[in-house]
Amino acid sequence: MSTLAVESIVNGAMGRCIATIDGNVEEMFYVKNIEVNVEKEKNEVKVLGQTGAKHKANGWSGSGSMTIYYCTSKFREMMLKYIKNGIDTYFDILIENEDPSTKIGKQTVIVKGVNLDSALMGKLDIDSTELDEDIDFTFNNIDMLNEFGELIVE
Repeated sequence: MSTLAVESIVNGAMGRCIATIDGNVEEMFYVKNIEVNVEKEKNEVKVLGQTGAKHKANGWSGSGSMTIYYCTSKFREMMLKYIKNGIDTYFDILIENEDPSTKIGKQTVIVKGVNLDSALMGKLDIDSTELDEDIDFTFNNIDMLNEFGELIVE
C-alpha cells in the first residue's frame, strides 16, 4: 500500500504574497493566512425519462478571505477612497507556495481583479498583544503560473 511521503507536504508558512495595487507592487508580509475559492454556478436540469435532476455548470464566482496583522492602513485607504470619492480599487494578488523542504516544487497563483467586501476601520483590544483583522474579497479572474510537481509516495 502506498502512502503520501512527508516530502510532498507543504509548510503553509513558506511562500510569499504580493499585491499589485494601482501599479505599485507591495509585499504582503503582514498576511497571516489567505484563502481563495472558486465556486461553480450550476443550473438544475430535468431530463425526460429520469426522476432525478442533473446539473450543468453555467458560470463561476470567485471569493476569498485573509487574516492580516493590523499594521497596515492600505485597505482602510482603499475603502476611504471609495467612501469619499466613489473610486473603487481593483488589484491583483500573487500567492506562491514555495517550501524548500518539499520535493514537489512551487505553485504560483495570481488572483486578478480583487475587490474588497469590507475593511476594518479601527480596532482596540486590551486582551490582545497582536492585533489582526479579517478581510473578505471577491475577484474577477485567476491564473496558475506554476503548478506543483508530482506527489511523492512511499
